[in-house]
Amino acid sequence: MSVRADWSLQSGLWAITRCAASALSLLPLLCALGCRTFPPLPAVNLSEPGWTVRTGQAVWRPKHETPEIAGDLLLATNPDGRRLVQFTKTPLALIIAQITTNSWQIESPAQGKRYSGPGQPPARVIWFQLSSLLAGAAPPEGWVKQTLGEERWRLENRATGEVLEGYLTQ
Repeated sequence: MSVRADWSLQSGLWAITRCAASALSLLPLLCALGCRTFPPLPAVNLSEPGWTVRTGQAVWRPKHETPEIAGDLLLATNPDGRRLVQFTKTPLALIIAQITTNSWQIESPAQGKRYSGPGQPPARVIWFQLSSLLAGAAPPEGWVKQTLGEERWRLENRATGEVLEGYLTQ
């Protein structure tokens, strides 16, 4: 191999290595942007004007193989489009779901988890659908709604085994 061909090959390999190193240096930045979550929504102040608050009891089973959890249920709605659902097993809030006109957030303080995003909340998360379902909306795909009495209802996803059954007072 001639010196010229050897130098050409080395400079070509050097260029490829430099491009790969540049691309790899951007990888953490791209991952960080792709995994970015929205900042936490502000706490809801239910004493502000406009909030309608209903409370009751519910039994929730997250999956087929998990035990049922009984707890207190709070559903608050505001005419401006904000909604709050809180499921509590005293003394811990197990689920806190919030919706605004342009974002959503769900927390599990007991597990130290929080998820949020822009726009409409994920339809598969029943906590976000609860206020609409109780107002008469059709359940999301995969969910079945049953009315068990004047104030009692049952929501079930037979594929996942998730069940939420309860009642709310006016």
